[in-house]
Amino acid sequence: MISYTIPTVETENLILRAPHVDDLPAMTAFFETERSHMVGGPKTALETWRSFMGRFGHWAVLGYGGWHIVDKASYAFAGWTGIINAPGWDEPELGWVVLGGFEGKGIAFEAASAARAYAARHNGVNAPISYIAHDNDRSRALAKRLGATFEREGEVVGTPCQVWRHPKLDISDPALTAERTAQ
Repeated sequence: MISYTIPTVETENLILRAPHVDDLPAMTAFFETERSHMVGGPKTALETWRSFMGRFGHWAVLGYGGWHIVDKASYAFAGWTGIINAPGWDEPELGWVVLGGFEGKGIAFEAASAARAYAARHNGVNAPISYIAHDNDRSRALAKRLGATFEREGEVVGTPCQVWRHPKLDISDPALTAERTAQ
């Protein structure tokens, strides 16, 4: 039997936690939209379920993965972020999705920053890449805000994209210990 824990990470405004089955309706609704094409969609309800279940497997097999984002002000499921390293990926990727209604509030920046810091400090994943669709101006702007720089043209799972490189973090920096974690 495989035993693993998905840690909970808290920031000032957010909780990064394991996926909950209650998140599935919002995930399914997101993946039914054209907006999801930036992250492998659109997907059927069954494909969304498989994606949801794959999040657990990622943690179980690799010891790291993605979190679901909860907005502390509303306790609503706001999206997801974390490290992805699946077949077809060149190396670990920092990814993020913020659901409609939560955009433009700094949630993606705060969540991705916390996920990147956690992965650097606890999982040895420092200076990850982010695959960004050519027409995803918002993700490109966020990558820049996170300090990432364009590295090259690339491809993930047969889809052309840009590869952005995040800077290596100094894991001894006390500022990176601002988040609280729980097992």
